[in-house]
Amino acid sequence: MIDLYENEKRLWADGFNNVAGCDEAGRGPLYGPVVCASVILPHDFVLEGLNDSKKLSEKKRELYYPIIMEKALAVGVSIVSAEEIDEINIYEASRQGMLRAIDNMNIKPDYIITDAMPLKGFTNIPYESIIKGDAKSITIAAASVIAKVTRDRIMYEEDKKHPEYEFCKHKGYPTKKHLDLLNKYGIIDGYRRTYGPVKKLLDEERK
Repeated sequence: MIDLYENEKRLWADGFNNVAGCDEAGRGPLYGPVVCASVILPHDFVLEGLNDSKKLSEKKRELYYPIIMEKALAVGVSIVSAEEIDEINIYEASRQGMLRAIDNMNIKPDYIITDAMPLKGFTNIPYESIIKGDAKSITIAAASVIAKVTRDRIMYEEDKKHPEYEFCKHKGYPTKKHLDLLNKYGIIDGYRRTYGPVKKLLDEERK
């Protein structure tokens, strides 16, 4: 069984007291922003059952969100729009979003750990990129919950504005139902126009 505190304990032992974990939510959707979060946890932080947000039910994530917000030493969130994603691509948007989330914290970290996002040349703070970090680090797992809950709440608001697209159900991800609704109602602001299904529809409209 993976010890989610292993990376933090190692870094704390090396003298890095404020370790920031970073993650994002929403790389895959056709609609809406990518949301990035950065979290610094106290050394005595314990939250039974906390793990990668993708492994948690929505009910669990909503339960954990206020606890993390209350107990964390610092939380930073950034929202990168569909327009910016189209401009710089989703990978760069995720990286820039993480850097902004770090900047948005009220404590400057002395070490950063990310979920598979290299930051070399983008920050002078020491960091490491951990593959599947949200399932290996309690701090990244906490950031993943903050990012996911924040993005889901944005999508619920979008659903109120555009109920015909049923964003509350698929959260913008390219499910069959979403693709059917996209084809039926067309492209509106908030869609990522460089993503395959949206780009294909745009190309068809131009013909």
